[in-house]
Amino acid sequence: MSTTDILRTKINLETAAYPWSELLRHFASGTVLAVQPGLDLVEVAMHMAEDHADVIAALIEHGQLDKVSDEQAQLWLEQDAQHWTVVVKPWILVQERQK
Repeated sequence: MSTTDILRTKINLETAAYPWSELLRHFASGTVLAVQPGLDLVEVAMHMAEDHADVIAALIEHGQLDKVSDEQAQLWLEQDAQHWTVVVKPWILVQERQK
């Protein structure tokens, strides 16, 4: 098994579903990044963990990865939204769960 496969497995095992209300303190500290639906959360986390700055920059440039805005955070709280999450220190990546 390659180191990439090991990392992918580790990140996949660390992915969990959380209600947005449980992520608010992390949002308040500015460490939550939203991954747009349609992207593979594990793949984005792998790019971050492997420091693929060019890929991360492109995701940010295209609006596919960004800090959660105050407005979005409020909406998710009102909706009691659920998110897939994974930690890639110092960041917490979140992606809305599709209903």
